[in-house]
Amino acid sequence: MTSSSDVRSPSRAGARLALRDATLGRPGAPALHAVDLDVAPGEILTVVGASGCGKSTLLRTLAGLLAPLAGEVAQDARALTGPAADRALVFQEDALLPWRTLRGNVELPLAIQGVPRAERRARAEAWLGRVGLAAQARQLPHRVSGGQRQRAQLARALAGAPRAVLMDEPFGALDAQTRAGMQDLLVEVLHGTGATVVFVTHDVDEALFLGDRVALLGDGRLTAVREVPSPRDRTAHDDPARVALRREVLTSLGT
Repeated sequence: MTSSSDVRSPSRAGARLALRDATLGRPGAPALHAVDLDVAPGEILTVVGASGCGKSTLLRTLAGLLAPLAGEVAQDARALTGPAADRALVFQEDALLPWRTLRGNVELPLAIQGVPRAERRARAEAWLGRVGLAAQARQLPHRVSGGQRQRAQLARALAGAPRAVLMDEPFGALDAQTRAGMQDLLVEVLHGTGATVVFVTHDVDEALFLGDRVALLGDGRLTAVREVPSPRDRTAHDDPARVALRREVLTSLGT
């Protein structure tokens, strides 16, 4: 899905994210202990674990919304001290402003960055075209489907050329067909952006389709990080390496 406009967000190198012996959570209620993790620039790291295992805590820490209780959290070898414009968050709830059109929602982070009005409009329309929403640009969020709202949220996240995109089960509320379409779309639109992605999910097949690597959480710890066999192929159900990894992930979830 592409736009007739060739106006795009400027490409930027992805961020390197790292945690060193980090304890994560809220004071008096740690969720994860002794986390050591490196996320390479431009990779898609999927994070899997049972409900309540600390997946969202990890994501919010990387977003700068939660400070680590102990240890270090860094971006490009510098301590991460709070939210920043070069890290975008995408939630399961689309979080679009109901009184702004889809184009207005996509323009919002660009306006906050001080992008001139004509440029931010052109970039917003280009991104809406890339996610297949050119015809819906002037619609309000309640006038479009849940899948279309998530497409708009993705366009909004990427329009500002973030160096890291942090995604918290963004497709969890969608039906299976729409979810598969959004997964394909995510891979397509990330191509060429350079962005580093950390994608939290409870869906094993989603994690193995999207991820370059998959991180497993359980019992308050990061238990393993595994390479996902390539190439990315939704139909490769019989690939022995993929079957073995899927079994390991399911075992880590206790299923």
